[in-house]
Amino acid sequence: MDYSKKQEWHYQPVRISGTKVERVDSFRYLGVHISQDLSWSRNTNSLAKKARQRLYHLRRLRDFRLPSKVLRNFYTCTIESIFTGNITVWFGNSTKQDRQTLQRVVRSAEHITHTELPDLQSIYYKRCQTKARRIVKDPTHPNNRLFSLLSHHKATLAAKS
Repeated sequence: MDYSKKQEWHYQPVRISGTKVERVDSFRYLGVHISQDLSWSRNTNSLAKKARQRLYHLRRLRDFRLPSKVLRNFYTCTIESIFTGNITVWFGNSTKQDRQTLQRVVRSAEHITHTELPDLQSIYYKRCQTKARRIVKDPTHPNNRLFSLLSHHKATLAAKS
């Protein structure tokens, strides 16, 4: 990784067993687009595009006058799941602009369903807390000793300061 602002990079080719490894600007791994500069814009654009395509189907269901509860369930299963599948990987390091791009899709879905939907920031925090609790409860997890959860009282005090 090179964090300098140079426009041209001159890298030595990487070889594995004598074979030169192809250099790419980004690649997709387990559904997440990872770019060479570690920005999440390509991933965000891909998620937003896929989610907007699903909004079409949500609008069609609304046009059939389905109840809001059914529309919300459809949103959760088909659109929210696109965002949240790997949210703990990319959301914490995404830019404000990327987050706003995705949140606009959520607001569009709120307008279509006529219900309040959870924002991505809340979903991210909840998922991170769940992962942390699982790690702390599992003494065999490799990261178990790296951190411990604050008690509810201490966490509340830390959040206020």
